[in-house]
Amino acid sequence: MLRAGVTCQMAPSTSSQAQSQCRLYTAISTHQIRAQSRPQKLGWAQGLGRRSRRSNVTCAAADIVSSVSDVFQDIVRTAPQSHPGWLAGAAINSAVFTLGYKVLRKGLTPAGVAHSWFLGASIYSAFGAGGYLLVCLYFIFGTLATKVKLEQKQREGIAEARSGQRGPASVWGSGIAGVACALAALATGDYRLWQVGFVASFASKLSDTVSSEIGKAYGQTTYLVTTFQRVPRGTEGAVSAEGTAAGVGAALAFAAVAVAVGQVSVPGAGAVAGAAIVANFFESYLGAVVQGRVPWLTNDLVNMTQISVAAALAIAACAALDLPTP
Repeated sequence: MLRAGVTCQMAPSTSSQAQSQCRLYTAISTHQIRAQSRPQKLGWAQGLGRRSRRSNVTCAAADIVSSVSDVFQDIVRTAPQSHPGWLAGAAINSAVFTLGYKVLRKGLTPAGVAHSWFLGASIYSAFGAGGYLLVCLYFIFGTLATKVKLEQKQREGIAEARSGQRGPASVWGSGIAGVACALAALATGDYRLWQVGFVASFASKLSDTVSSEIGKAYGQTTYLVTTFQRVPRGTEGAVSAEGTAAGVGAALAFAAVAVAVGQVSVPGAGAVAGAAIVANFFESYLGAVVQGRVPWLTNDLVNMTQISVAAALAIAACAALDLPTP
């Protein structure tokens, strides 16, 4: 068994796959020891959260960044393959979930964490560290957006249930299209267009979450997307200038990060952002026209439809325009 501080000593003839696996386990072991020595850092963030209501969001961000991004600093370097496969995906995802369980519980129910494990393993297996990082960023900023002015939203009756903690249905409402793209890529061995669809699905869901939560927190005037009639904040199918601007910004920022981590090309990022924004407005349209009138059409099913539309639009645009892919 490898221990922290012990480097891999392997014969030069050892296969590159075995060497990568050895470096991976060394990084995981090293980080486990380091994580145990950081109570003061996390305690500071938790204390900050207790001192003021506004700093609750800051505290959550500090916990998430310190527990998730530090794992990546050690682990991502040991996974050079763009498409690592199921073994590496399961191993690294399990390590991240073990080290970051308390952080995950801030935004997920226990059942939600369990379902998220398969989502994370699938994404890492197909799209590597860059794709996995995008999912982590979605979780971080989606969770933080949900907690913005949470007490005000709760008083107005428009806050997410369980203080924003997401269960299995919400997990699949956010990630089923991305997982489908990952499984299709693994099955076919053709990652280029499926990778674009994966990025677009999460860009659209982040855009939806941010626009909804910022609109409920700061929207001065909200309109029904179909008739532009003024309606109360939190109404299904309602949009506001503040929420719309935040959602568009989130989609553009997510696409830019996807370029930075090598998941899409610059032209592909335009297709991703455009598809994400269009699908977000389509979700608002469904909310105004259909949701509430069809008993079985839940919010999670609407979300699944939205992210699937985003993925399909981005894939179709890249294929039709022959846009370059990484």
